[in-house]
Amino acid sequence: MALWTPKPPVERVRSGFRFNFEEEERDLLHGLFEQLRALLLGSADDPALKRIFPAAYHQTEHQELDAEYQRLMREELVASRLTGLATVEEALSTEPPLTEEQVMAFMQAVNGLRLVLGTVLDVSEDLDLDEVDDDDPHVGEYHLYNFLSWLLEWTVRALSGT
Repeated sequence: MALWTPKPPVERVRSGFRFNFEEEERDLLHGLFEQLRALLLGSADDPALKRIFPAAYHQTEHQELDAEYQRLMREELVASRLTGLATVEEALSTEPPLTEEQVMAFMQAVNGLRLVLGTVLDVSEDLDLDEVDDDDPHVGEYHLYNFLSWLLEWTVRALSGT
């Protein structure tokens, strides 16, 4: 008797890649990517964006250099992420095969979501998601973070061919 094994969420196929999402998962991802787009178009000072746009210069004596870097590069970095999100939205609505460029944009978008959510939750390397109590007021957000991590892992596997 053969065991049923689910398809990975992202997989390499003969002529490219395929997303294997249920309709509810697609809807969730569309909503999350829309929220990320709104966040990117909002205030540049939003602390949730800290990990997406990290400081280029970390030393206190170089704060002016970092401010100048952010001033010069921020618009370009936001535009790049918005272009990637548009590519992802199209890819989620496209029949396979998908291109490597579309899957790379998906990987960047999922990672962006993880960075924002990780910042909001103050996730560190010490966090063990299995130890988050069901009573925690942010348990849903931790489950979402875990889902995004799982999705990112499968996307990297598909791109690397493993």
